[in-house]
Amino acid sequence: MKDHITNVFQMEILPGKLESFKEIVKAAVAATQKEPGTLIYEYSFSDDGKTAHIVERYQADTVVSHVDETFAPFAQPFNDHVRFVGLTVYGNPDAETRKRLDPFGAVYLKPFDGFDRLPD
Repeated sequence: MKDHITNVFQMEILPGKLESFKEIVKAAVAATQKEPGTLIYEYSFSDDGKTAHIVERYQADTVVSHVDETFAPFAQPFNDHVRFVGLTVYGNPDAETRKRLDPFGAVYLKPFDGFDRLPD
């Protein structure tokens, strides 16, 4: 199995914040798109606009730089718009990566079997 980390964040969008949250998301996606180590970075919203998920997949050695550098300018505006409900982490994150993800109440699941067709 490849050395990737996949994060799935679950969030509740605060009342009246959906449209302004979408603007923050657009800016965060544009910044993240410049990271070569980010393989997937997708936001999804429920039909009622109250719930959002982020599916992120990184080369394992790039999660910390995403959190510390790329996402840092968006962290406070993000937190003003959502309440984090959960985070599931797939892969084998190192101690530094866990340090960044633990505050979100991360649940860690290690790979067992399977494959992907993403490029190395």
